[in-house]
Amino acid sequence: QVQLLASGGGSVQASGSLRLSCSVSQYIYHDYVMAWFRQAPGKERDGVAAIDNDGKTNYADCVNGQFANSRDSDKKVLYLQMNSLKPEDTAVYYCAATSFHLMTMVYKAYILQGFKRGDFNFWGQGTQVTVSS
Repeated sequence: QVQLLASGGGSVQASGSLRLSCSVSQYIYHDYVMAWFRQAPGKERDGVAAIDNDGKTNYADCVNGQFANSRDSDKKVLYLQMNSLKPEDTAVYYCAATSFHLMTMVYKAYILQGFKRGDFNFWGQGTQVTVSS
């Protein structure tokens, strides 16, 4: 069973930066899509950034140009660099992954673009990000 451990959250003032990390505890297949979702109090959990094993990325419009996904070469850690943070970025951030043998490029693109919670079968525990004005 793959386990994801998110870390790096905290409190920061507006315009500050944070970098979240998501460690993958066990082997995942060569093909995968990993993503960051966030959930503010009273709101739905929405996808904000995703990346696949080919390095293709997708960002929600609200964070495009502000957040950046990256991963280390052995695919065991996913990062989310968050810059120019605003109070509306305050939320619990979750990392998620979906991975199985021989995912087609078309299917990975579908997941990458969709930000649908149901498409991700592994979830981390969440890390709180609080941005004060």
